[in-house]
Amino acid sequence: MARNPCHLPAGFPSFSASLFFLILAANHLRLGASGGHDYHDALRKSILFFEGQRSGRLPPDQRIRWRKDSALHDGASAGLDLTGGYYDAGDNIKFGFPMAFTITLLSWSIIDFGRNMGGGELRNAVRAVKWGTDYLLKATARDGVVYVQVGDPLSDHNCWERPEDMDTLRTAYKIDANNPGSDVAGETAAALAAASIVFRSRDPAYSRLLLNRAIKVFEFADRHRGAYSSSLRYAVCPFYCDVNGYQDELLWGAAWLHKASRRRVYREYIVRNEVVLRAGDTINEFGWDNKHAGINVLLSKEVLMGRANDLRSFQINADGFICSVMPGISHTQVQYSPGGLIFKAGGSNMQHVTSLSFLLLAYSNYLSHANRAVPCGDTSASPALLKRLAKRQVDYILGDNPLRMSYMVGYGPRYPQRIHHRASSLPSLDAHPGHIGCKAGSHYFLSPNPNPNLLVGAVVGGPNSTDAFPDSRPFFQESEPTTYINAPLVGLLAYFSTHP
Repeated sequence: MARNPCHLPAGFPSFSASLFFLILAANHLRLGASGGHDYHDALRKSILFFEGQRSGRLPPDQRIRWRKDSALHDGASAGLDLTGGYYDAGDNIKFGFPMAFTITLLSWSIIDFGRNMGGGELRNAVRAVKWGTDYLLKATARDGVVYVQVGDPLSDHNCWERPEDMDTLRTAYKIDANNPGSDVAGETAAALAAASIVFRSRDPAYSRLLLNRAIKVFEFADRHRGAYSSSLRYAVCPFYCDVNGYQDELLWGAAWLHKASRRRVYREYIVRNEVVLRAGDTINEFGWDNKHAGINVLLSKEVLMGRANDLRSFQINADGFICSVMPGISHTQVQYSPGGLIFKAGGSNMQHVTSLSFLLLAYSNYLSHANRAVPCGDTSASPALLKRLAKRQVDYILGDNPLRMSYMVGYGPRYPQRIHHRASSLPSLDAHPGHIGCKAGSHYFLSPNPNPNLLVGAVVGGPNSTDAFPDSRPFFQESEPTTYINAPLVGLLAYFSTHP
């Protein structure tokens, strides 16, 4: 993940966080926000999006009907069934690293905020998790092997075709003892462990299967250490290359196994490896490649509940994370756009917005239960202040921004029309039953017309640091949706749907 300069926008003096929110409130009114947002409608759509990203044979209750079965022979070249799972973004590759992170964050959204979803959307969210975990179970079915990707990215990115038409290479890439990948294996273990909590009371047998597999995958990740982009460089770089190292995923996997299993061995592993696995690094980063802020917030809950003084350093790091992202604090390390959006350089900025906002909200709840605030220099960040900052980011996504545009497709009167997404931008099989070849799709990619298929709930990469947004397919960093943008947003929208 790209690093970014540590500064406030030009013209922003150093002032208190409270004053910053007064200015944001004035901006909120000036931008024409009225009557608040329908967070439950946005929640429903944010979950529905995952059905548009499904790979494999679609179930009878599939709600995004313009999508059809695709990639039905995935894994055949390896003698396996690797059908199912999710396409991570607007292409037709199944990248295991971001897919596993997506499942971890979807599960965390349900664990912390499922009670806010209402019965119907909670069921849909759980189904979204299971679509991913069913695939991860297939990918980890062989001991000592994890299949981490299906599809050749070079041939795929050379084409613009529907997933239903794919005729590019569907190579299955794996890691094993000779070609390690502790990063993607650690994240896969985290996903399986987090999901086991989701299913603990809903399907105890499935929950046990997920947890037992998580334990095996974590043992493999820890025993055979290394970055998967060293083993599979040409397949995963520059797409999902591990820039940050695999150490954080080992701590992340252990943290989720500790939470899911309550086995002391994982807590001892975390304490023993805290320094060697660099738990204090880049405490204000969180995403598919960097888990540091997430580890610190996740482990802090037990500290704040008074149950884990040996993990206190993680809570100190979590406090540091809060101060590093608070606007108006003199040493803030996160940039904000003039319209108030968190901005980190490197593309697909909304992944940072939703992931960091999720941590702000989760930590604010943990602080509330402990009746604590975070001291940041001369001021303090209360739980209410953290919730306001997280809500401001969500409201920006939903339309309270200088362009008065929702960045969620299908939400509000104005939203992106030309998203960088093959299936959405090409005519559906219903509209065009004939095969559309690799290069035949280029006509649709370059067309100025809106996409013919509405990928409801998709949140795009978003505007740049000046709040400008080109609604154009070739500008993929701004116009491409991803599953890992939506996964933490599900939790945020769930909370604000009952705490507007």
